[in-house]
Amino acid sequence: MKKKVLFLCTGNACRSQMAEGWLKHLAGETYEVYSAGIVAHGKNPLAIAAMQNAGIDISMQKSEALAPALLDEIDLLITVCGNADENCPIVPVSCEKQHWPFDDPAKAVGSEAEITVEFHRVRDQIRDKIKAFLAS
Repeated sequence: MKKKVLFLCTGNACRSQMAEGWLKHLAGETYEVYSAGIVAHGKNPLAIAAMQNAGIDISMQKSEALAPALLDEIDLLITVCGNADENCPIVPVSCEKQHWPFDDPAKAVGSEAEITVEFHRVRDQIRDKIKAFLAS
């Protein structure tokens, strides 16, 4: 039986979407992977493009608000931003909770190239954190 993992962020637009894509790509045979937001903001096209650049298509993933009933089904909840960590509902005793804070690339300012670099930086940080998680 696959372990169920949920990545939670504020709007389920960037970081949690990228984390879902990476874990599915790197260990989808071992984990059932979900992402959600405290609210759903819709997917950020720059996050989709950054992942596409890494060879991973997240365009079919959904941007969804957290359904509290899902908390009863998952084994591991990982918050990927401070707001989600602070506003996360109480998780059942059967669910482990971890906090992996990443900068929000959607808040990047500058030229299109500079913003793209920020999305790639955060994408790669998420990949590296997931690889370390899988190795532990």
